[in-house]
Amino acid sequence: MKELQDILPLYAVEQDMILSKMGDITLVYRLDLPEIFTLSNADYENLHQSWVRAIKLLPAGTVLHKQDWFMSALFLGDFEKEQDFLSRSSERFFHERPYFKHQSYLMLTLPPKDRKRVNAYFSSLLKKHIVPAQTLDPAFAKSFESVCSQFIKVLVDSELIGCKRLETEELGVFIDQYLSLGDDGICRDLDFSEGVKVGEKHCVLFSMADLAHFPSHCGSRISYDRYSTEAGQFPIGFVSALGQLLPTDHIYHQYLFIEDAAEVARQLEKRKLRFQSLSLYARENQLAKDATEQFLHDMTGGQRQPVRFHGNLIAWTKDKDDLQEVRNRCSAALASLDITPKIETLGAPQIFWAGIPGNAADFPINETALLFAEQAACFLHSETQYQDSVSPFGIRLGDRLTGRPIHVDLSDEPMRRGIITNRNKLIIGPSGTGKSFLTNHVLHGYHAQATHVVMVDVGHSYKSLCTLVGGYYFTYAEDDPIRFNPFYLAEGQLADSEKKESIKTLLVTLWKKEDESFRRSEYVALSNALQGYYEKPVTFRCFDGFYEYLRDEFSLQLKRDGVQEKDFDLSNFLYVLRPYYKGGEYDYLLNATEQVDLLHQPFIVFELDNIKDHPILFPVVTIVIMEVFIAKMRRLKGVRKMILIEEAWKAITRHGMAEYIKYLFKTARKHFGEAVVITQEIEDILGSEIIKQTIVANADCKILLDQSKYEQRFDELQHLLGLTDKERVQVLSMNRANEAGRQYKEVFISLGSRISKVYRVEVSPEEYLAYTTEEKEKIRVVQMAESLGSVEAAIQKLTNEKR
Repeated sequence: MKELQDILPLYAVEQDMILSKMGDITLVYRLDLPEIFTLSNADYENLHQSWVRAIKLLPAGTVLHKQDWFMSALFLGDFEKEQDFLSRSSERFFHERPYFKHQSYLMLTLPPKDRKRVNAYFSSLLKKHIVPAQTLDPAFAKSFESVCSQFIKVLVDSELIGCKRLETEELGVFIDQYLSLGDDGICRDLDFSEGVKVGEKHCVLFSMADLAHFPSHCGSRISYDRYSTEAGQFPIGFVSALGQLLPTDHIYHQYLFIEDAAEVARQLEKRKLRFQSLSLYARENQLAKDATEQFLHDMTGGQRQPVRFHGNLIAWTKDKDDLQEVRNRCSAALASLDITPKIETLGAPQIFWAGIPGNAADFPINETALLFAEQAACFLHSETQYQDSVSPFGIRLGDRLTGRPIHVDLSDEPMRRGIITNRNKLIIGPSGTGKSFLTNHVLHGYHAQATHVVMVDVGHSYKSLCTLVGGYYFTYAEDDPIRFNPFYLAEGQLADSEKKESIKTLLVTLWKKEDESFRRSEYVALSNALQGYYEKPVTFRCFDGFYEYLRDEFSLQLKRDGVQEKDFDLSNFLYVLRPYYKGGEYDYLLNATEQVDLLHQPFIVFELDNIKDHPILFPVVTIVIMEVFIAKMRRLKGVRKMILIEEAWKAITRHGMAEYIKYLFKTARKHFGEAVVITQEIEDILGSEIIKQTIVANADCKILLDQSKYEQRFDELQHLLGLTDKERVQVLSMNRANEAGRQYKEVFISLGSRISKVYRVEVSPEEYLAYTTEEKEKIRVVQMAESLGSVEAAIQKLTNEKR
């Protein structure tokens, strides 16, 4: 048995480079590729052109070797950190969820000038070597490093790829990873007696080398039929089928050998003459002569860079009985690209050996095909799996392909990166698409991270979650209506300008109708009235006290100042607001004496289903609730705040509340707050100027659920929301090819129209029962909670019964 160190083709790993025994030097980079299912046609073309421009910078003789690893892994739940009931259930549910982890490496190798190329009839596997003197010259390495830096800069400038050069210690780990086909640190024997076997891993190797086996056409992308619709083709990378879409452990190798154009032209001219002399004997020779002539014409006339390309798949399994299934999957993946699958047998060990990092120059050149750089770049893998946000804040969503939990920050990280200018959100989802379910999930994620939440609801969708997190749940009833006190000041609190501005906005809303104007003189009068009221010593402030101040004291001041009725009609103001004063129909509404300060309650739900059709109460109560939220924003410094208005915005918009909503959205941005509006139908948006001009314009995060019922009318929504063509295709692809056996729906999220993705909304059974809006399931939870004394116990019992 040979010892690996005796035959390993590598001489040393030092100065962040790999030096082979044949004198080749190799620089290795880890690539951060764009996420799959997130690129547009233009993005793919830009990425492809970046590769082509970078390849043209490499000197003749350079070998570009790219390895894309896809290894099975398990998501491991975090059971150490302190969590609530629902968060723990999520960790248990996703614990050991399988997925394929992708790693992409780029190796640039420069052999010495006198290095002869290897072919399949000669292998360096057992050959001793002497390092050439050229390689030992420091200038040789420095010059190549400079070229590689330019190459990497072109890729990074595309803003689609990130590159990090591996350092000496990392290079050693990477080499060990290849030789053991794993990152578990276990050393494994190599057995080439029957193909390739690495320890317990049985391998199969498919190659792309013969031009006859290549597809007739190639490009930067292809259409992914599973997500495509009549309204648009869904693009993915040209060789995505050999990456994330191939569900088996494998490495996709891509080799590009940079050719000397002049030498290639000389060789092809000789070949053309040879075919020409034989053309009379066989038509195939004439066709080969014409093809060679066309290649020469394209190369010289179009200044195109000739390269030699080879691609291969190395896939493996620990169970030899599964090897045929692995072969079938690989064959199907290659065939889907119109590539004729070729299984390597005798040549497999040599091809595997050439794949050792730093040994690409030992690849047999007769196993390559002569192409142009533009064609070869089509076969470079261009995507990776969904990535977690680096921010500590975020919510849990699912990778679209595998369901692996993804940490997604829709607020802080996008703000820091300049992707969005505000944290406000607009959620659109027709009935039955999971809109309230998603909102429950978002609310829980935010609340678990110390966010203060205020929810305005009209459908009893959030009661279970509110109870679970120990929040306040207010519902309107005739015998116990909701009460507020926007005039209240806590001990030590001052009536600052924002406090008075929000009250002023509320008063104008109660006073003026939609078509009535609000004059400057009226604004000044109300400002003076509030100033005077808050300067007056009062034991308990409320609307009644302010009303009496206007009637008894401010009226006299207006007379002294000579204010005319046309400038401020106090009598009209008092008359219109009389129903909210004691003895009036709504005297309870603005004069609360209990629970007047909800400042430190982090989770509040106002359920207004009983008054959703009331023409006066519904808009007024909703406005006062928003004022409660604004008060939180003013006083809770450094604490994240969120207000969600589900469907209730309809009543507000019918009563001329455009300015108030604008004020709410802009104030939220200034005070670490998020205003979220949730709506159901496209007609709601298209028919509301306020939605168009205020909410859409001030919500940089747009969240859409299944819009398939509006596929034929989607142009209107696309125009209104300012969605790109890429985002349109993403939205219409939702829920078209969900994984069988998994219960989830998909959601589209766009951040500033710059980053957009489709995620899974998949939750644990416990979370499902807490979020569900299905009537039967809600009733079961309520009944069980009444029996056991808590919602948590009820959900736990119901999920245990299902298991």
